[in-house]
Amino acid sequence: MKFSFQLATSALLLGWLQVANAAAIPMTQTTLADVQSQKGAVIDTRPSAFYNGWPQGVDGASGHEPQAVNLSAGWLSEMNDQQLQQWATQHQITSDRKVALYGTAAQTSAVQERLAKLGYANITLLSDALAQPKRLQRMPHFEQLVYPQWIYDLQQGKAVAAKPAGEWKVIEAAWGAPKKYLISHIPNAGYIDTNDVESEPLWNKVSDDKLKALMAKQGIKHDTTVILYGRDVYAAARVAQILLYAGVKDVRLLDGGWQTWSAAGLPVERGLPKEAKPAPDFGAAIPGQPQIMLNEEQARGLLNRKDASLVSIRSWPEFTGETSGYSYIKPKGEIAGARWGHAGSDSTHMEDFHNPDGTMRSADDIAAMWKEWHITPDQHVSFYCGTGWRASETFMYARAMGWPSVSVYDGGWYEWSANPKNPVATGERGPDSSWK
Repeated sequence: MKFSFQLATSALLLGWLQVANAAAIPMTQTTLADVQSQKGAVIDTRPSAFYNGWPQGVDGASGHEPQAVNLSAGWLSEMNDQQLQQWATQHQITSDRKVALYGTAAQTSAVQERLAKLGYANITLLSDALAQPKRLQRMPHFEQLVYPQWIYDLQQGKAVAAKPAGEWKVIEAAWGAPKKYLISHIPNAGYIDTNDVESEPLWNKVSDDKLKALMAKQGIKHDTTVILYGRDVYAAARVAQILLYAGVKDVRLLDGGWQTWSAAGLPVERGLPKEAKPAPDFGAAIPGQPQIMLNEEQARGLLNRKDASLVSIRSWPEFTGETSGYSYIKPKGEIAGARWGHAGSDSTHMEDFHNPDGTMRSADDIAAMWKEWHITPDQHVSFYCGTGWRASETFMYARAMGWPSVSVYDGGWYEWSANPKNPVATGERGPDSSWK
């Protein structure tokens, strides 16, 4: 499985120039209490990392204002007017509502300018934004999704929030030989081929013995913090989820993957990965978290329950049986009784979970999307897709969101459809089709 997703650097640069050079349109100021009393909307115009909870500065305010939605000024170059209007409609922001913005002067000016073009005239600045730390909200485990500057500062030995407790490694993950890695990668990053963690015929995870050998080769112990990134986020997520299964305690993802590092203009290097110092003793039994990786029988046990959800992270055409989604998977359809967790336009896209810059959509947006299909955090929730990549990405998001009981059905549709005795569903259907 292989797919590359990159945004044009020139477009990103134009977006940041737009933010920096946005016309300064005078705005009145208001307080959060005033906005709430008028049932207005609050928009955080900062990058999603800070909205999620990363402090701007080691001891800075952490999180976002109550009920605020995130519209980063950095996304504007990736959104045409129709897409911006769709975003506003989705978040119930109408032209007659009062809208309060906060962020830097450049960020708020850029967002105001674009919204004004669409007819939003009642726009103000939130004068008391981030002034009361106790009222700020954050994603429960925001630290599990890191951002480029955080990695760079960590590498430079600077003080960072949520610093790893001990040794740490940055590793790129991708399918096959490190072709793109050779041309450009994060300095001092290692490399893991996804073929080292999953194998044919069904692309399930490799044996525990092979995982143990991989840990030793990569110099990873159970208490090593592993920071993964990929040209495709879900490739890194697949490796991340399997490392967590093995027992690595602290595994993090670069939110948005390689494209966010590239867009940030941070240093890169080229060439082969350096030889890692072997770690002959993982320091703990493998697997350390067997409960986060389900087999076929365990997945079957979650179907048609109110306290559990087996969740398909596949495109709608895959879910309804219009296509299998893969050249090497012939059967079409879906696991009967599974709930649709969204994904993207096809088997190589995850737009439903991404902001315009490829980072994770807000936790509130994702939770609302899942709730429509009766997928809630009080359940045992297991994600699957065709062979595990997309499911692993949503697993990592749900974990960062603080959902307590999440897992991946490793075999997914590939394994399920190979057994003719397994029940299969096709055709259009709604959330109540799996609700008994």
